[in-house]
Amino acid sequence: MVVDVMAKIRVAIAGVGNCASALVQGVHYYRDAKEADIVPGLMHVKFGDYHVRDIKFVAAFDVNKLKIGKDLSEAIFAEPNSCSRFVDSLPKLGAKVYAGPKLDGVAPHMNNPFKAYEENQPEDVASVLKETKADMLVNFLPVGSRKATRFYAQAALDAGCAFVNCIPEFIASDKSWAAKFEKSGIPVAGDDVKSQLGATILHRTLVRLCVDRGIMVDETYQLNLGGNTDFQNMTVEERLKTKRVSKTEAVTSMVPYDVPTRIGPSDYVPFLGDKKICYVYVKGRKFGNQPVTILAKLEVEDSPNSAGVVIDVIRAVKIALDRGIAGPLISMSSYAFKHPPKQFEDSTAKRLVEEFIQGKRDR
Repeated sequence: MVVDVMAKIRVAIAGVGNCASALVQGVHYYRDAKEADIVPGLMHVKFGDYHVRDIKFVAAFDVNKLKIGKDLSEAIFAEPNSCSRFVDSLPKLGAKVYAGPKLDGVAPHMNNPFKAYEENQPEDVASVLKETKADMLVNFLPVGSRKATRFYAQAALDAGCAFVNCIPEFIASDKSWAAKFEKSGIPVAGDDVKSQLGATILHRTLVRLCVDRGIMVDETYQLNLGGNTDFQNMTVEERLKTKRVSKTEAVTSMVPYDVPTRIGPSDYVPFLGDKKICYVYVKGRKFGNQPVTILAKLEVEDSPNSAGVVIDVIRAVKIALDRGIAGPLISMSSYAFKHPPKQFEDSTAKRLVEEFIQGKRDR
């Protein structure tokens, strides 16, 4: 195994699906962006001391037999991935995709769609992380991967590398896991990534607008449709428990009173591919108890919607590593994730991140 000692931020990935594809493509796409440029989806081209091109992928883990053993640059385009291909030519990255453990990362109804291996023996994840000198492990496992997420979080601890939890299994926001990372002197960020402009951000903004303008919110819902394997995986309600908690708390945290809600994935529509369609409904009362109703529809390419956010998180985590910060990153987590250790309004969270970059906040 050849290790690139010049790499500034060494990143490993668990789960080489559509989100990983968008992330890997995005790092290449913005590699030559000028530091002063304002580009779609990033807080800054240069985030602290780090440019987008400073991110180097060193290893990945998956259960798909079409991806295992390949370079990450090839694996991100293997079936069943359907993320838009916005980079024409992607060079070899020198990052091998290893067989990861299945655990509960593969639901019974997803064995065929995920093209999961039958006989492969999973690699020792912690050993790979150590050998590749990974600074951090980014978790992109399927929703509902409770045991698998905890396995990878523990592997990161064992390897002494940071953990970025992009799915709705609670690690950074769980006190016991937060304490483990704190004790080990390692930063952790999460949980459940917010998209650049996704259903949760839109919903939070509309609800917060109502509250700020004195509208009493009586009820609200958010319905999401999509056609990628993420939505196919979520057709089993059992895998959605923490997802619904994460998305619901992200919205209801904007309201200082209880509101009836129904928020979360609603249906899998195969022909939509990686497109996601969201419907938001807010019903309330304004002056004189007169009714007001908001109906909104959002349509986006799902996976690229979070990639820029994760690029910013990766660089924030590296800054934390450089500064010797351990445990949950409060500012970055509140800005970039639906279920952070502490919720802030989005504008406040962004200000806290800017202060963190400047060294005015320790986390």
